[in-house]
Amino acid sequence: MAKTVNVWIDGNQLEVPDTMTIIEAADKHGFYIPRLCYHPDLPPTANCGVCVVDLAGSPTPKRACCTPVAEGMKITTNTKKLRSYRKTLVEMILSNHEVVCPTCVANNKCELQTLASNLGVDMEALPSILIKKPADDTSLSIIRDTNKCIACGRCITVCNEVQQVYALTMSERGIDSHPDTAFAHGMANSPCVNCGQCTVYCPTGALRERSEIDEVWDAILDPEKHVIVQEAPSIRVSLGEEFGMPLGSVTPKKMYAALRKIGFDSVMDTNFTADLTILEEGTECVAKLKAGDKRPLITSCSPGWIKFMETYYPDLADCVSTAKSPMSMFGVLSKTYYAQEQNIDPAKIVSVAIMPCTAKKFEARRPELRDSGYQDTDYVLTTRELLRMIKEAGIDFANLKEEEADEGMSFYTGAGTIFGATGGVMEAAIRSAYFLVTGEELENLDIDAVRGLEGVKEATIEVPGFGPLKVAVAHGLGNARKVMDRVREGLNTTGESPWHFIEIMACPGGCVGGGGQPYGNDIASRARRGLALYEEDRNLPVRKSHHNPEVTRIYERFLGEPNSPLAQKLLHTHYFERSVNTGQVVREVTHKH
Repeated sequence: MAKTVNVWIDGNQLEVPDTMTIIEAADKHGFYIPRLCYHPDLPPTANCGVCVVDLAGSPTPKRACCTPVAEGMKITTNTKKLRSYRKTLVEMILSNHEVVCPTCVANNKCELQTLASNLGVDMEALPSILIKKPADDTSLSIIRDTNKCIACGRCITVCNEVQQVYALTMSERGIDSHPDTAFAHGMANSPCVNCGQCTVYCPTGALRERSEIDEVWDAILDPEKHVIVQEAPSIRVSLGEEFGMPLGSVTPKKMYAALRKIGFDSVMDTNFTADLTILEEGTECVAKLKAGDKRPLITSCSPGWIKFMETYYPDLADCVSTAKSPMSMFGVLSKTYYAQEQNIDPAKIVSVAIMPCTAKKFEARRPELRDSGYQDTDYVLTTRELLRMIKEAGIDFANLKEEEADEGMSFYTGAGTIFGATGGVMEAAIRSAYFLVTGEELENLDIDAVRGLEGVKEATIEVPGFGPLKVAVAHGLGNARKVMDRVREGLNTTGESPWHFIEIMACPGGCVGGGGQPYGNDIASRARRGLALYEEDRNLPVRKSHHNPEVTRIYERFLGEPNSPLAQKLLHTHYFERSVNTGQVVREVTHKH
């Protein structure tokens, strides 16, 4: 347990743990120190120098983000000299920055913009030394604009230390230093898995999703097109906060109303195919268990995780479920089952997905995901893009009258909605897998051992007729490495995995913390969103995927049964090995059944 020390901040005596830095101690007790490169979720880089404070007895100011507290330390956070110093630093940053705030996607969310305003920086008086460079738009998911970069290093920290993808590094030196890919070959030619955590932690608009808003508007306004929209579980707990509603407000029916006002022809819900995924994945898991397979089954609904697996663990690809993600299941069904039921030419259907995830843009363009005979999912919009469309349409979201989704592929259970939180897929799967193995219903549906934000969670569930079912949950790709290394070691030494079933989500916190979620997406907000999904689960009348009546209907009218030949054709996929250096496909490593 950490010892405590006594420090003084602006004349106030405080008792704080000796493991804290000055900025952590100040934040804990309500003293604000201006900052730019610092983020409480990430190890400090100490790049910008904005958080400097005066220490009694020190001849020079100290950076609060990386200076540990010590007994008797006397800290001053606001003096004329410090204000001048911070203002000069921000002016230097802005002089080498493309200042186009009104048209920037980060406008009014940009930390540099806010800091400059708070410090009273006069933009008109600043000279510009910026030499413009072309943006890196090679990626299907993420655009990197060096002209807006302030070289804070957050993107590198989250990519290399949290996600452990190693797609970014600091290039060049001095005033020209900036994050870049190896040899400046572009994001598409790097190990980038498109998770978008770099866009979440970027304090400016230097990293952003590749927008498909204009293409979606064109489709909506084309009278020859029938535009169907789906929304991921976590969207309903992140939209409201942008419109002044409490963080974690669950707003599915306002979401449906807003999408209908925007002009979508059919408003449905990805939660439906989350339930469908459980039936396909659960059946796959039960078949492995009954066959005594020593290799685990690992979830497949996170596209960032799938590309990470293909890049770093292709030797374990046959452990990964072949079930497509809920988004891709919905996409293929929109142009097969839905088109058949509604008697619509699938060539006229435009399938749009609203996702918390930048990697879903890459997933939608994977060439193998065309089992409908068309591109299954035409466009993917992030939560941030949907927010921009809602504002462009002049919709008062907070005061919208609630509406229901259209019938057919919309009904969802509590199991479907908790897909958005880390551990949710595992919990949903256990609720149905238990029934598939035993023929009996699981009584206690709240499986607390797989909930929460611990990096790797483990649990054992007793299943009559099988015995102990060992499961693991990892969120964030750095934690995925820990799990996969143990699986690889177990299979290579004893021929057996430590677990039977594993859930992996690329983003810390799961989809509630996805790379396309609203700016300001920190660990604390992810936790509150996750709790809101569990609360919705508790309040829904149906909480198990195998009791979803629309899922039952689609099997009866179209698919036959879980893992049937048609289900295998439409709802399952295969994987590739990718180069660790470029992320490009090397060879196919699994095949469709």
